[in-house]
Amino acid sequence: MNIHEICNGIYYVGVNDRTTHRFEGLWPLPQGVSYNSYIVKGERVALIDTVHIAQSAKFLARIEEIVGDRPIDYLVINHMEPDHSGSIQAIKAKYPQLKIVGNSKTVAMINNYYGISDGIEVVADGDVIDLGGRSLKFVLTPMVHWPETMMTYEEQEGVLFSGDAFGCFGALNGGVIDSQMDTAEYFPEMYRYYSNIVAKYGTFVEKAIARFDGVKINYVCSTHGPVWHDEIGRVVDLYSLLARFEAEPGVVVAYASMYGNTEELAETIAAELSRNGVRNIRVHNLSKTHLSFVLADIMRYNGLIVGGPTYNNSLFPEVERLLSALKGRDLKNRYVGCFGSGTWAPVSGKNIKACLDCMKVEQVAEPFDMKCSIAAGDIENCRTLAATMASKVMNL
Repeated sequence: MNIHEICNGIYYVGVNDRTTHRFEGLWPLPQGVSYNSYIVKGERVALIDTVHIAQSAKFLARIEEIVGDRPIDYLVINHMEPDHSGSIQAIKAKYPQLKIVGNSKTVAMINNYYGISDGIEVVADGDVIDLGGRSLKFVLTPMVHWPETMMTYEEQEGVLFSGDAFGCFGALNGGVIDSQMDTAEYFPEMYRYYSNIVAKYGTFVEKAIARFDGVKINYVCSTHGPVWHDEIGRVVDLYSLLARFEAEPGVVVAYASMYGNTEELAETIAAELSRNGVRNIRVHNLSKTHLSFVLADIMRYNGLIVGGPTYNNSLFPEVERLLSALKGRDLKNRYVGCFGSGTWAPVSGKNIKACLDCMKVEQVAEPFDMKCSIAAGDIENCRTLAATMASKVMNL
């Protein structure tokens, strides 16, 4: 009853997780997440990736629905992160004769995680395994987003098992292939997934995409989210755009405020951006909105304004956390501005600028700091920053 045939002889055996609150212990999952695994049936049977250990019983039952009493001959591991490799021991216990397939960097991780060192077939870039009537070709894609990551291409049907690439948050709601569902809810989650998990590795994502230039791909089977078929072009284009840190016109105003005074600056800036013709404006209170969603909007739009109060003669902690996350993701190709506030030692604007100086971004104006509460001069500073930012992001 749970069988999902993607195309001739290729099946989905993934599972949904609607229970876990945070992916990697960090990123909220309001719509859950799927752990995707696939079966390829020729004369021999290959299983592509596994699922989180907490879902292994359900996973094994789904595999048995499809293969029955047939053995699993190969277990291909495209990525060793435990949400995909966690059921290796359970699979090995049920199918002890199977060969685990991975590249040279996979081998040590399998042993270190699961104590398995035998029954492993090491493949190199371009190697092919013949399943009898079907062939699997392995393409190494290191640092998308771990050093051992690879993709597996089924040559007869043109199916790319892409690992974490082209994935997104969000459990699957009945359908598996994009043509079976309304995919609108998954694209915001793709921005969030990419910005939270993959953003630092954009150069490697670009290289991986280039490896498949001119290759016929009918289905992209990621390890999270829908199987892409009708919308492959849109998904690949979006990942390519994100990998290059390109973005659409718009401004994210990310601020923190202890008693509402700094918030007045943020609201004034947002209103002035609107008056200057910016339509895509996202205002985030960093003390309330989870960083996960802020990062997604920063990856989506080409303008960013950061502000916050002075705290212990330094940055407000949530502002500092955002700036640290942006530095860790090698943010580039953005127009940025900053502002701050304080009572007796307003220095946060200057401190935010110092953090932005370390990134490959264009600062559109000098920072300013408000003292205590908003005054006429502060409003004028807001107007100047907003007008300058608007002219940049709208390319006026």
